[in-house]
Amino acid sequence: MKILFDTNIIISALLNPASTPGRSLLHASEHHQLVLADHTIYELRDVTQRKFPKKQTDLETLLQTLPYELILAPQEANALIADPKDAPILNAAILADVEYIVSGDKHFQQMELEHPKVLTASDYLALMGVDSP
Repeated sequence: MKILFDTNIIISALLNPASTPGRSLLHASEHHQLVLADHTIYELRDVTQRKFPKKQTDLETLLQTLPYELILAPQEANALIADPKDAPILNAAILADVEYIVSGDKHFQQMELEHPKVLTASDYLALMGVDSP
């Protein structure tokens, strides 16, 4: 199963690996095909540099050790999502034919897509039958 993780989930996982986002990312990387968009990698590096500069080395280590398929994210607008900044992520998910997008972003949460389905990190863990701590 292909699963795309949004920037906010990966940042949360980076800051607190034992958190729900951290556990969901770890589970997906061990049990499914993880997909990241090139746009997500750019955002991860940008956000980490601006807000969490001491975590830059940790981010690079995570990106080097995490098994994922890198997908190009077309920048064109997508009428399915309210925030144009999120369009590249949605475009990449559709092109990669992922089953799930894991995101805490309200614009993703407001979409009612059949495929790909949008889940929070908690929803993902519940769907996969992973116990809460």
